[in-house]
Amino acid sequence: MKKLLALSLAALVAALPAAAQTLNVVTAGDQNMVDYVNNFLGPRFEKLNPGVSVKAVGTGPGDAGSQKIYEKLSAQSKAGNAAWDIDVAVIHQRGAATMVKESLLAPYRTQIAADKLVSRDTAKNALGTNVDGFVIPMFHSQIALAYNPDLVKAPPKNFAEIETWVRANPKQFGYNGVKGGMSGVGFVMGYVSASSGLGKTFEEGPYDAGKKAAIDKSLAGLKEFNKFIVLTPGNAGTLDMLNRGEITMGPVWVDMFYTWQADGKLSPKLKLALPEPGLPGQPMYYVVPAKAANAAMARKFIEFAASPDIQAEGIVK
Repeated sequence: MKKLLALSLAALVAALPAAAQTLNVVTAGDQNMVDYVNNFLGPRFEKLNPGVSVKAVGTGPGDAGSQKIYEKLSAQSKAGNAAWDIDVAVIHQRGAATMVKESLLAPYRTQIAADKLVSRDTAKNALGTNVDGFVIPMFHSQIALAYNPDLVKAPPKNFAEIETWVRANPKQFGYNGVKGGMSGVGFVMGYVSASSGLGKTFEEGPYDAGKKAAIDKSLAGLKEFNKFIVLTPGNAGTLDMLNRGEITMGPVWVDMFYTWQADGKLSPKLKLALPEPGLPGQPMYYVVPAKAANAAMARKFIEFAASPDIQAEGIVK
């Protein structure tokens, strides 16, 4: 009887889920980033890992979103906390560069299988900083010009043509500046790169103080350009204003553009164009903080998120 009871208890224990564990994911970017984790990645990962709960929160678009994550980790580091309450973070290049320099991230990439799949140079170099081993790209998106083909029959082919079009069509071009999201930052970088010829330096570094005069001249040109445009309230705001017909053209993230069209939030008539010499794109990185409380589970989550099947279904599709 005792033996039977012991076997029954053993079977019951084996059937119980693992101790409850919450994996805290904090992501910069727009709401679609939070939704991707909470609605797509999280439920699938939880199904494979009973007892684990994935909770994602957002810190907002652009470098400002990554900055908030940096401030949180930096504060916990300076406080001497033994374990930090962010397990996985999703950040921009600039944030990754800063966090690696300040030893706030763990060099985890070689510990997961997805390391062998990484091929892009931006997985090693983030705006001139060596981040090799500390990051895995979630995706690498591209900024392009979205426009209404009913009103723009021939979209500008380069930045000189954009200048001409904007002056001929005042307040019909909109972008979100440098504080409202990375599509605006990207447009500014594209404009300054095109007018100064310093695109490669901006992308790979290092900063050359001797080029300051050329940069200042480009920024002065942008200030004049901005007299003819509308500042939009963010990455999503540019798409909203295009959809409502409040502007006719503006820079947007390609992935957001197609997601909104697929979800019926954006007119299927709107199209994309890429002016020469191009507009920047950049990755969002999966990173593990140096003292993440659930570091092992964080690595397991990123390995799952970066696996070919999940990337194909969640990112490419």
